[in-house]
Amino acid sequence: MDIYSILEKVRKDKPLVHHLTNWVTIYDCANVVKVFGAAPVMAHAAEEVEEMAGLSSALVLNIGTLTPDFVESMKKAAKSANKKGIPVTLDVCGAGATKLRDEKSFELLDSARIDIIKGNASEVARIAGENVKTKGVDAVSVEKDLIELAKHLAAKRNCTVVITGKEDIVADKDKLFIVKNGCDMMSHVVGTGCMAASVIGTFSAVEKDLTKASTAGLVCYEIAAELACKDSFGPGTFKERLFDNIYNLDKAKIDKLKRIE
Repeated sequence: MDIYSILEKVRKDKPLVHHLTNWVTIYDCANVVKVFGAAPVMAHAAEEVEEMAGLSSALVLNIGTLTPDFVESMKKAAKSANKKGIPVTLDVCGAGATKLRDEKSFELLDSARIDIIKGNASEVARIAGENVKTKGVDAVSVEKDLIELAKHLAAKRNCTVVITGKEDIVADKDKLFIVKNGCDMMSHVVGTGCMAASVIGTFSAVEKDLTKASTAGLVCYEIAAELACKDSFGPGTFKERLFDNIYNLDKAKIDKLKRIE
């Protein structure tokens, strides 16, 4: 997979990526899209989401700080995105933690076409129908085979499924990639999972094969994280250096450091 060519296309095309996302991490999600070279827009109002989705090249939904009204805006935006034919990424943040999150995740999945489902192991397991409980928005262990779970959900929903963790699983009904990049410091910073969804959405805006797009985005993001870890003193400096290393990614770094199966 020529990952750098997809990154180059992001930088060249500068796609508009529409978000209805987590209020806790909204600034970081916008920033990570911007440093990759794309254009973020964070438009949540029900009165404008359909129009904004119609102007965009991808849509990212994240239920991290959901309310029923917010989810109704998400449905409108997703339906508008479907009409335009742009990809929709749903981060099922906290699915498995509460009844409301489960119900609203399934409402979104059933009311519009979701092209990429992204979450940690327990979140995605819950969406796949497993009886698991998520610890707030943090993953808990899942006894099922995660690769088989991802492939089954991808086939059932006819979409790409991304399970993030120490090793990321990216699957559709035909293909499977395991991304082995990243570093432990990512787990000590709030928002790295939400940013991952924004990165996936950004790459999906320029690459029609959404499984390849998701994989390429995660590889670039997590290589930058590895580089940031090398000269950071803790979570604060790591986050600063993460953005710098994303901005300075080049073909040589990606080709040398990518770890995909």
